Amino acid sequence: MPTRGRTPRPPRDWWCDAVVYQVYPRSFADGNADGTGDLAGLRARLPHLAGLGVDALWITPWYRSPLADGGYDVADHRDIDPAFGTLAEAELLIAEARALGVRIIVDLVPNHVSGEHPWFRAALAAPAGAPERDRFHFRPGRGEHGELPPNNWLSEFGGPAWTRTTDAAGRPGEWYLHLFTPQQPDLDWSHPAVRAEFESVLRFWFDRGVAGIRVDSANLLAKDPELPDLVRPPGERPHPYVDREELHEVYRSWRRIARSYPDERVLIGEIWSGKGERLARYLRGDELHSAFNFAFLTCPWEAAALRETIDSSLVTGARAGAGANWVLCNHDVTRTVTRYGRSDTSFDFGKVTAGVPTDLALGTRRARAAALLTLALPGSVYLYQGEELGLPEVEDLPPAARRDPVHLRSGGANPGRDGCRVPLPWSGGQRPYGFGGGGPDTWLPQPDDWAALTVAAQDADPASLLSLYRRALRLRRSLDAFRGGAFAWVPAGEDMLAFRRDDVLCLVNFSDRPAALPHGHTVLLASDPASGHELAPHAAVWLGRSPAGAPAS
Repeated sequence: MPTRGRTPRPPRDWWCDAVVYQVYPRSFADGNADGTGDLAGLRARLPHLAGLGVDALWITPWYRSPLADGGYDVADHRDIDPAFGTLAEAELLIAEARALGVRIIVDLVPNHVSGEHPWFRAALAAPAGAPERDRFHFRPGRGEHGELPPNNWLSEFGGPAWTRTTDAAGRPGEWYLHLFTPQQPDLDWSHPAVRAEFESVLRFWFDRGVAGIRVDSANLLAKDPELPDLVRPPGERPHPYVDREELHEVYRSWRRIARSYPDERVLIGEIWSGKGERLARYLRGDELHSAFNFAFLTCPWEAAALRETIDSSLVTGARAGAGANWVLCNHDVTRTVTRYGRSDTSFDFGKVTAGVPTDLALGTRRARAAALLTLALPGSVYLYQGEELGLPEVEDLPPAARRDPVHLRSGGANPGRDGCRVPLPWSGGQRPYGFGGGGPDTWLPQPDDWAALTVAAQDADPASLLSLYRRALRLRRSLDAFRGGAFAWVPAGEDMLAFRRDDVLCLVNFSDRPAALPHGHTVLLASDPASGHELAPHAAVWLGRSPAGAPAS
């Protein structure tokens, strides 16, 4: 396996066509054999990631946290949770990755903090109306005795978005807002101390060498100060907490900080609800550098739908001058192999349910094709850990093993996100598949049938998905056609997509029938190694022009 470091892309624009690998540290690699991934495990596996060919790692929250929501309930943005290691180890990781040509991007969670954060503990200990409560949204309840929530907002994870406080004597008091779990109280971004704190946190990590920040729930920070009921449909009034105008000044101030460093740091937004012009507004030259392309992630595996999404994504990126990005999966959504093996290949949080029939062989073929489609598009790519191994969603986790509050708050109706967060298999024929040096127990249990999906098993198989990703990333980096934004659709059949990047042609077959490859081209890389002179069903291929006088494929 190649492990040599690589020369990083130019710092001014490296993110424009970077491949960023998402690390969910609890599930990546275990360095101390306690069943939970940590920084020691990640540091040991850095050569593997450099050899894969990625440009950067996005690491989901590694901060001190009670882990009520997988680390997105942050108690201290300036410290590492002891389950993962120490701040000194994080600084070593940043330096060691950079020496291998790999940058580090860290998560920032500005919408809320943990209920264990010192600010919130002080707020709970203070009486109603005290200044300690001004950094959050505390309100008296409605009803005769204040027994009803202050408004009708609902948590993103189900149930009301308000929890009532009690004092030391057990008497009920004010309510506080939490758009996620009760252990994640929302901050009030109209308070100057909140803005100052997060600007300080940005500098803290930029000073330690991180190349960028991924901004969690980036379009939810600002709230209507009146906290009105949510009306559906909302009509002409702005949404009380989604995509509000006040957000843009926050991100303008952050961009000024990012630009103050010799090599500008990148800001990447998680913006689920924005699209078109509304999304482009976040990507103006003085705000965020990029925002995740969730329209592409949620799009069904259908030629017409994907073409429309690709077109709109390129237009949005061009309008903002930010370029496009592409993502198939992350730590919140059903894994690609499973999703693409279903009759409905789209993704919608409101439709997640257990027991959906899945053809994993078909899903794997489509996931292989999707890898080549995605990596051939102009822009950056985000790759979630385990996607390069073709890991399926683990749907049969025992109820007692599940940790996700989405599952718990739905009363078990929603399977939650644990199935895409199961620890990675590295080697061996039985659990824990080289994830750590201890026994078979990991923080989420691994399946018994993952031996063929381990990194070691796929290393030895030139036809594996891991080998396909390595070859694709190598070609993406080495071919001049993949530099810059050149892109043009080529006429193709109803169940085909075809586009050209200079002298490279990408074809994707969405049908159940093979399709003839055009003359005058050579196969550079195919998702189905048996493609030959035809493009197999549910497969993709990269073609180069045949030299004059050379036999065409």
